[in-house]
Amino acid sequence: MTTTAVETSTRAPQTLGLIEVPDATRDAIGRALAAEPDPTGDIDRAMARYHQILAGLPLGQLQQILDFGRHNDAPGVGYVRNLPVDPQLPATPADGGPATGKPSFVAEGVLLGLSGLLGEPVGFLTEKNGNLVHDVIPVEGGAMTQTNQGSTVFLNFHNDIVHDAIGRYDVSNPDFLVLSCLRADHDGIAATHYADARDIVRALDSRTLELLRSPLFRLNAPGSYVRDVAGGREVLSDPVAIISGPEEFPEISSSANGVRAMTTAAEAALDRLQAACRETSHQVHLRPGEALLINNRKGLHARTPFTARYDGADRWLQRTYVRRSQWSIRYRQTPDSRRVHY
Repeated sequence: MTTTAVETSTRAPQTLGLIEVPDATRDAIGRALAAEPDPTGDIDRAMARYHQILAGLPLGQLQQILDFGRHNDAPGVGYVRNLPVDPQLPATPADGGPATGKPSFVAEGVLLGLSGLLGEPVGFLTEKNGNLVHDVIPVEGGAMTQTNQGSTVFLNFHNDIVHDAIGRYDVSNPDFLVLSCLRADHDGIAATHYADARDIVRALDSRTLELLRSPLFRLNAPGSYVRDVAGGREVLSDPVAIISGPEEFPEISSSANGVRAMTTAAEAALDRLQAACRETSHQVHLRPGEALLINNRKGLHARTPFTARYDGADRWLQRTYVRRSQWSIRYRQTPDSRRVHY
């Protein structure tokens, strides 16, 4: 297995939960997943089957993943290695996916299986057309954007938010993301960062925290919404706080596509927030057979620049949006799907 670099700031007491799947377990899960069809044909049946298959994990590792999703004091990011992979892959789609002609669906089974241990994968029509499996791939026309199509710019520390007509983008957004690597970038330099809100809070002074806990900020809608729905114009949320909740269990919200501070003091607080993220973040270079479990409320994630060649062999991740419950976003459910929302 390829060794992956993991760098953790000495200032960051929140641990990165590491799960290394034994070779024999990897092979058994891989054989079972290789026999499964495209999950999009019957997603509920597929999710039930993936529960059965991933029950083959050693008990301690299975509990570690389950605990990641259910306990407030669990780490904000988990790193799962030595997962099964597809025996062969088609070219990385130049249009950002999904891929056509994929001969097997092991990667999708890994992604959805891990997601099912955390909650339920959901889709939104304004993100990847409501697909439950998101292909995260550099697209030439989006290289400079603060979206999952970007590559040449640093993707700012953010959590994944969802445009909502209620004016809040941090309510119906996913509780978790799962990121699984099918193909690394050519040079192996693309890194995913995660900064835990608990570490961020400890790194900031009291005045900055006071500002960040005040409704002095407006989040711009996700880049995909701005591009595909709003014609490129900003669509700002109602005024919100960036940090909320008790000190021991803070929640944090920030848009990759821009946060508009309402005062000069709030603007300075945003700058100090980004600095604290850089100081406290974990850094992982994902390789095939590896996945990140990301708590989308406990922290912010980012991605470093890398060179895309658009040659069919570019970086290819798959992602899910996961909710612990769909009940609180039932007002957004589409009439023809139990898992897809407006």
